[in-house]
Amino acid sequence: MNIGIPKERRPFEFRVGMVPTGVQILAQQGHTVYIEHGAGLGSGFTDQEYEKAGGKIVYSAHEVFGRADILLKFARPLHEELEWLRPGTAVAGMLHLASSRQDKIDLLISNKITAIAFEQIELPDGSRPVLRPLSTIGGRLAAQIAARLLQNNEGGKGILLGGIASVPPAEVVVIGAGVVGINAARSFIGMGAHVTVLDVNMNALEFMYETFPGVVTQISNPITVAHSCSIADVVVVSVLVPGVRAPIVVTREMLRNMKERSIIMDISIDQGGAVETSRPTTHQLPTFIEEGIVHYCVPNIPSVVARTATYAYLNAAAPFILEIVNKGVERAIMDNPAIESGVNTFHGEPRHLARIAPDDD
Repeated sequence: MNIGIPKERRPFEFRVGMVPTGVQILAQQGHTVYIEHGAGLGSGFTDQEYEKAGGKIVYSAHEVFGRADILLKFARPLHEELEWLRPGTAVAGMLHLASSRQDKIDLLISNKITAIAFEQIELPDGSRPVLRPLSTIGGRLAAQIAARLLQNNEGGKGILLGGIASVPPAEVVVIGAGVVGINAARSFIGMGAHVTVLDVNMNALEFMYETFPGVVTQISNPITVAHSCSIADVVVVSVLVPGVRAPIVVTREMLRNMKERSIIMDISIDQGGAVETSRPTTHQLPTFIEEGIVHYCVPNIPSVVARTATYAYLNAAAPFILEIVNKGVERAIMDNPAIESGVNTFHGEPRHLARIAPDDD
């Protein structure tokens, strides 16, 4: 199979769809891998490393898109990139197509593209193995980002996250005790913050309570969320409902009762956002202020630790990628329900694609 690895063109996206070791494995199994010139530089991989692994370097986006039977991207394709795909081919990666513009979906349909969203791949136990490591990274980064945003020079309240003797630490509220929430709580506790975790799942709260001594746990409902937000210096919101838009759990009215210049981090923004006032931001301009509250709503948080994130992603995605390229796209989808669960379009026919509010790309 001809496999294309393009350079990511989305702003501040430094990750790449395949590492040199993966190219070597694919080449050894008889596949031809075309890598766009400079595709791996953001993650620290040179063209020479890819060539040594058996890949073929091409020098234009049109060539890597045009040669590929399947394109392995990291981030969702831009509109122009979708136009470069040959009709009837496939694209796979962390696509998040549910939050893309309708004209991009129309292109996938009209060109009969098969699109496989690795973030939607789901095992029988309900886990999402490819999404999990990136959620882990996002959760762990949340604490160090929040610590910086609390500084005066970043527009924050001038609070040291962990406090010191005689000065209490920051009050941190984590809404959602999934993978992001667990790792966010772990990092905030490690930095000395006082942490409260809310979730609707009692088992998840019991895990938090048993794992992290000193953490406060509460069942999540509008009353407990509103009260917790009102006393928080930092609120991290990470709520995921598989296949659909993230529900709004923090309303504008709740924000109005928060302390001025507190931080709210909407980690659910790549699924539409779980805060009523959220809108996508970028690593260049990561925050905005609404109702006196500093909002951080960057959809691709792990992209700034691109090497770690690329390796973590591909360690999880590799078994599925190998099955797809070795069996062929159609047979892999038929044989493996986990891969089938990630199919957003199949020869242009929509599957597992719940539409939500689009972002700005």
